[in-house]
Amino acid sequence: MEITTIIVVALAVLVGLSLGLLGGGGSILVVPLLTYIGGLDPKEAIATSLFVVGATSLVSLIGHARKGNVQWRTGLIFGAAGMVGAFLGGLAGGYIPGTVLMIGFAVMMIATAGAMIRGRKDRDGQSNDHHHPLWRILLDGLVVGAATGLVGAGGGFLVVPALVLLAGLPMTAAVGTSLLVIAMKSFAGLGGYLTSTSLDWPLVAAVTIAAIAGSFLGVRLTSVVPEKALRKGFGFFVLLMGAFVLSQELPFPAAPIILGVVAVLALAAAICFVAVDRCPLRSPRGRAEPALRTA
Repeated sequence: MEITTIIVVALAVLVGLSLGLLGGGGSILVVPLLTYIGGLDPKEAIATSLFVVGATSLVSLIGHARKGNVQWRTGLIFGAAGMVGAFLGGLAGGYIPGTVLMIGFAVMMIATAGAMIRGRKDRDGQSNDHHHPLWRILLDGLVVGAATGLVGAGGGFLVVPALVLLAGLPMTAAVGTSLLVIAMKSFAGLGGYLTSTSLDWPLVAAVTIAAIAGSFLGVRLTSVVPEKALRKGFGFFVLLMGAFVLSQELPFPAAPIILGVVAVLALAAAICFVAVDRCPLRSPRGRAEPALRTA
């Protein structure tokens, strides 16, 4: 086994860890991993990521289901719409230039990182499946699925907020249910890509096994590691990775400028969130702090 393959398989453990612990983030890691370390063509990397993330999500789903964190009806409805969008996205992605796909992937990474760093409103006291009309849930599932199938990303960190905001699920249920949705969309997107892309199945199997091993650890850590701190730290990492992908795909001088700007913003945000856990000019609820009294 080549050294690059060994490195890819070893780092794939982080993919499973992210899926098991956060309910998403797998393809955000695996696509750049396969493209820039494994040397795969972008289309093959995206298709491989769909299989790896789909299989790992199914395994992680079992652990969350045992804990009662899966809302099957909501997940199946959202997932069914997502499968249609993912298949169409995967079908289209097979005919789009790899550079365009990677730029789209980088944009998705940066948007995802922003959502992760900003955080999501926890609705643990709510579980109403009819928070929004069924057509709205189906439409969002279709759009999120199309994004997943097209660039192999945007799974968990788009699905989880959608399940919280549209279906009214509590965060714990949204994370577990998102794994069902991700698995359904990933395999549908893979089906679209396989019409025009072939995979290195031994590599796919090795990466999948490593990711599944990481997912077991991730599920076990859900009750140990503070989700907020981990999500924000992961968000900064994804932000830098997105900038790196853009720097590889865009021509000079745009690439170093983008990389530098994002690095500075990430450093400033990290100091803000990590050092004081909130922006210094805002209250814990997000409002501006009142001015200091002079008397």
